[in-house]
Amino acid sequence: MLSADLIAREALALIDAEGTAAFSLPRLADRLGVRTASLYNHLDGRAAVVEGVRRLVVEEMDVSAFAVLPWPDALAAWARSYRAAFARHPHAIDLLATTTISSPATLAMYEAVVAALARGGWPRERLVAVLTSVESFLLGSALDLVAPPLMIDPAGHAPRVPVLAAALRAAHDGDKAARADQAFEAGLDALIRGLVAQSEELRGGGSG
Repeated sequence: MLSADLIAREALALIDAEGTAAFSLPRLADRLGVRTASLYNHLDGRAAVVEGVRRLVVEEMDVSAFAVLPWPDALAAWARSYRAAFARHPHAIDLLATTTISSPATLAMYEAVVAALARGGWPRERLVAVLTSVESFLLGSALDLVAPPLMIDPAGHAPRVPVLAAALRAAHDGDKAARADQAFEAGLDALIRGLVAQSEELRGGGSG
């Protein structure tokens, strides 16, 4: 039976399989075996379908650590689940990153993040900046997981960029997924260490 949840799940499956360029309400309706108008009986247009897709991706993310761990540790745990969720749905990134967020599930997730940051001493005017900086890094890391093995190709130009060429040769000696994980963990560690340092500076060098 057609429902808002089924429509969202089929939309995500369509995006996963064919990318956002293939996503449209007529294509979705055809996939479900119904008329396009039937979708409007359950969801109020394309934006509502997109928010349904966002809810499904967000439900794969874990914010439970924010209730029990200090904000730096909780942020790291959330970051790993966030990256893993979008790595499973990489085609959804460009769609969800460019549409206004209004789904209750997503708002609740962000509330958990910023509330923990606030409890940790971050001033209200800095909360969104911290959230956005972390999320930007996570989206890039998720895309890196599904990028081609060779993203930078200096072939024919190696003498002009000898350090880069040598670094790429060294990197290509390992497994792509392992390299992506290493880059993610290094970046996440640097990001959180930097945020902890900023937080302490804002509080006059205190700890907490």
